[in-house]
Amino acid sequence: MERKLHKGWFILKIFLAFMIFFLGVLHFIIPNFYLKVIPPFLMNFAMPIIYISGIIEIVIGLLLFTKKYQYLGALSLFLLMLAFLPLHIWDVFAENPFTGSRNAAYIRLAIQFVLIALPWKLKSIYRD
Repeated sequence: MERKLHKGWFILKIFLAFMIFFLGVLHFIIPNFYLKVIPPFLMNFAMPIIYISGIIEIVIGLLLFTKKYQYLGALSLFLLMLAFLPLHIWDVFAENPFTGSRNAAYIRLAIQFVLIALPWKLKSIYRD
């Protein structure tokens, strides 16, 4: 049985799919931009991390665009945003936050919680 999805959630899903796909592509166009996000202890693996995370983001975006795999896409996006949470916590306590300032780091951390909650809700909507 197919559920009728509220139009707002459908638009949100398409927006998130487009954004994560686009951000994934940017990992290949401007990889050096992402260097500032890599914690110092992972800097020896920076470029592989940037490219692998870009591939993951592109795949998640494509999954979200498909009807058959949208649940998997929402679940994957939730897990990815959860995995990125420590980076944003790290940024709050960093001497020079990659977001530019401590206040920006706090705002970005709050946004990260929203970016965790939204795919969690989408996941529950698309669960059969």
